[in-house]
Amino acid sequence: MTATLEQHTLLPPPEGELEDLAAVLSTQAKLVGPDGTEIELRGEVYEALREVVSALSQGLAISIVPHSKLLTTQQAADMLGISRPTLVRLLEDGEIPFDKRGRHRRVRVADVVAYRERARVERRAALKEMTRLAVEDDSYDTVDGFPPTR
Repeated sequence: MTATLEQHTLLPPPEGELEDLAAVLSTQAKLVGPDGTEIELRGEVYEALREVVSALSQGLAISIVPHSKLLTTQQAADMLGISRPTLVRLLEDGEIPFDKRGRHRRVRVADVVAYRERARVERRAALKEMTRLAVEDDSYDTVDGFPPTR
């Protein structure tokens, strides 16, 4: 089976329509087609479907994007929650791979996701190190709230 994956945004249905499906997905891991054929869902497919149904039932929209999709610098910046100039700096510094088509840079979704995960791990490690140093020099317990600003 060959299918072309394109970006789709799924908007949540009217309130209350997905609660039954969310309940079923917590106990059953198979799909039954209109003709009665059953397909057992395993691993990542099952988890992805559960996350989609959960988000939609909370009124959130979902975007399904293949990891090979190319993004503009603005789309990639939006995905990371940073400004476009900051993203361009990251690209030029080699933090995130990119292709240049003429004057325009394009970034793969997979590379943006990988950078986001690396940055999260680095932030967490830095916070642990700062906490360790604060505990080590007894400044962790001596902070008396926030300092006055005015």
